[in-house]
Amino acid sequence: MPIYEFECKKCKNVFEVLFRPGDAQTGAPCPACRSRRTKRLLSAFAGKIGNTAGGAGCGTCSATSCGPT
Repeated sequence: MPIYEFECKKCKNVFEVLFRPGDAQTGAPCPACRSRRTKRLLSAFAGKIGNTAGGAGCGTCSATSCGPT
């Protein structure tokens, strides 16, 4: 199930909503002010696939890959 990020046009609150397939077109009310004037934001995917070029680590440890040792 996809997670969508929304911003409330009334109070500027940013929040995430987990949708079932087919429900994404309905929008989501703001949990802070209950306004239905919300817009879906374009979210960047945060993830890492494989090893980075040149043997550099991802920055969270000193390993050069995230695979099992």
